[in-house]
Amino acid sequence: MQRILVIEDNKALAKLMAKKLSTELDFEVDVAYKLSEAKLFLKMYEYFLILTDLNLPDAPNGEIVDYLVEKNHHVIVLSGNIDKEFRAKMLKKNIIDYVNKGGVNDINYIINTIKRAQKNQNHKILVVDDSMVFRKQMQSMLENMFFKVITVAHGEEALGILNTIPDISLVLTDYHMPVIDGLELTYEIRKTYTKNDMAVIVISNDKDEETTALFLKNGANDYIKKPFSKEEFSCRINNTIEALENIHAITNHANRDFLTGLYNRRYFFEHGAKYFDNAAQNSENFTIAAVDIDDFKHINDTYGHENGDKVINALADILRANTNQDDIVARFGGEEFYILVKNITADNALNIFERLKEKAQNSVTISDNAQEMRFTISIGAVLNNEDSFDETLNQADMMLYNAKQNGKNRVVYN
Repeated sequence: MQRILVIEDNKALAKLMAKKLSTELDFEVDVAYKLSEAKLFLKMYEYFLILTDLNLPDAPNGEIVDYLVEKNHHVIVLSGNIDKEFRAKMLKKNIIDYVNKGGVNDINYIINTIKRAQKNQNHKILVVDDSMVFRKQMQSMLENMFFKVITVAHGEEALGILNTIPDISLVLTDYHMPVIDGLELTYEIRKTYTKNDMAVIVISNDKDEETTALFLKNGANDYIKKPFSKEEFSCRINNTIEALENIHAITNHANRDFLTGLYNRRYFFEHGAKYFDNAAQNSENFTIAAVDIDDFKHINDTYGHENGDKVINALADILRANTNQDDIVARFGGEEFYILVKNITADNALNIFERLKEKAQNSVTISDNAQEMRFTISIGAVLNNEDSFDETLNQADMMLYNAKQNGKNRVVYN
């Protein structure tokens, strides 16, 4: 389990923070009341993040912050000093945030900041700027926010990176750069990625008042003018990433079956039809199959509907585990599933379907009453696809019907 270190000489506050952090976050929390104690903890453990007071009995002038930053720790500073100039001075150091020690609300803010930092670890950010100094500055700030960071000098290099690393969440780009500038880069990104797929934030010192609108109209999510404060930068980056996560969560909810987590009927029809047309144009081999649990009504009648759901989930796990990530596996409802296996020969597809049938036949699902539930499946597969996606699905249904009529627990194909 990861750990958090709280360094605070107010023992009551330190214990309150430790209790709240350990209760609401999945972390071990250690508490040190002075710098010497903190150094002992740091020798024993690696810490995800450190919360530290500025004024400690053996480090009264903020020495703890410089010590932790020099050791490359992720640091949130806690202080009762609300002086703006002092706050600005502290934020120039490579810390995550400067938080006033005001009470429970501030602890809740810290908890939310830590949760955000945990999620940031799942995101890659591409920094595009022709200034090496600025690239290094951005990389340092973003890595301190727990992002994975890639840096390049201009738009052409950025497009090359996007072609090889498609799971980048955010592109952070300058405007004026050689080869391909930030505006052209934004335009090219939006040819492939929507705002729901990848965010673009522009950072520029351009003085033209119309530049911001120009970028936003061409697909940028946000525009930050230089110079900017560290707090503004952090807030805008985190807000953009959080908005992207929310969109993905909503989209995922709309595309997934509530019971199994597989894709739903809507997703299968939308994306399957697109793939069908592209594969036909590119002469790519693929297979579509309809899958149904045999005698499912008997399972529900014997064990109850909740245990019937367990059998459905068991089959979903088998289908998920024995197909590729790029294939489309969907639950249409009840005990009915469909599979689109991409870029595969007929023989290999049949091997997959036979394996699915055997895995299902050999699986055992335990009911709520500790009874062993067994089931079989029938599969109807189309190896030679019809003229349209809908016609191919209808043919898969016909093959499934034949499998049921001919004894069940079998694969029938055309």
